[in-house]
Amino acid sequence: MSNLRKLLGGITLAALILLSGCYSFSGITIDPNVQTYKVNLYEDNTLDALPGLDQIFTEDLKEKIRTQSRLVYADQNPDVEFSGAIVDYRITSEAPQQGETTAINRLTIKVLVEFTNSVNPEKNWKKNFDFFYDWDTETDFISVQDEAIEAISTQINEYIFNEAFNDW
Repeated sequence: MSNLRKLLGGITLAALILLSGCYSFSGITIDPNVQTYKVNLYEDNTLDALPGLDQIFTEDLKEKIRTQSRLVYADQNPDVEFSGAIVDYRITSEAPQQGETTAINRLTIKVLVEFTNSVNPEKNWKKNFDFFYDWDTETDFISVQDEAIEAISTQINEYIFNEAFNDW
């Protein structure tokens, strides 16, 4: 009986070791030949985005890749490279109420990102990503501005990261 347990345990361990190269528990799959990345400074192609928004989005994506992958940042000849532009920054009124008022304001930000994979060029893409943040019309935008931008940047960078590194 103990020999059977040892055999089953050995088989299970071997299977886990073999499968660990095929599956990532974090949900990301990065080609082992891809070692480095670069995120170029986003361009701001809007007329009314907040100053420095391009820097926020750039640094947030760098940080996400640095902390959630094994890739190392490289300024020259990176294996994968991200270039982006903020193409829409808009505050709109949502949820109309009786009369000429609304209950909610919405900040929407859209970025265009180009992903270049020099190791696997067939995985290159160029896509738009957007997200929004809603707040009550009784609240001044300045008081929710930082929270709104952080929430939008976090979600958009999650979308970008997943598009680049998840083969689902």
